[in-house]
Amino acid sequence: MRVFLKLISYIFHPLFIPILGTLTYFIVTPKYSPLELQSGNILPIFILTIIIPIISFFILKNIGLVSSIFMPTIKERKYAFYISIALLLLVLVKVIPNNYTPEIYNFFLGFLSATFASLLLLFFNFKSSMHLMGMGSILMYVISLSIHFEINITLAIGFITLTTGLVATSRLYLNAHTRPELFVGFLIGLTSQLLTIKFWL
Repeated sequence: MRVFLKLISYIFHPLFIPILGTLTYFIVTPKYSPLELQSGNILPIFILTIIIPIISFFILKNIGLVSSIFMPTIKERKYAFYISIALLLLVLVKVIPNNYTPEIYNFFLGFLSATFASLLLLFFNFKSSMHLMGMGSILMYVISLSIHFEINITLAIGFITLTTGLVATSRLYLNAHTRPELFVGFLIGLTSQLLTIKFWL
């Protein structure tokens, strides 16, 4: 059981949420998306939100600033958030404007807001769950895409809802977070996407 729940924590790590949101858009959108538009978003976003953070993690680990990819302490999480915010800003300012898609832009705007809000809570010694922040973000985003494009993707929504429960269970089972930390993380992710809806829905 422990191995399975730890695997869930790895598979649905918040690191993968930005690229997952990007891919989800191109999978469900009924609008024509030329290959140039897709590759112009997917490739640089993949590099900036997955490859560079992984390299940064190994550098931070080698110099002794972090101990695990899950960033268990508040001090470690601050490093992760600083890097994430810088890279998300880079995506918003440099990547998306070159191949502008309002749905993706506002998804990243919401995710950046959630990341910044979670960072602020660290200064009050409150460690909100990054995993649940990511799951709340992707869940609200997929629901919004369903409404926006008037398409039935209830299976995807149901799967993400089930997965959110599994991720929350794994974080509790592994003693990574308390229930309030999980709830606040999920609420931050959900609300940040909800607030951007008026700009594109």
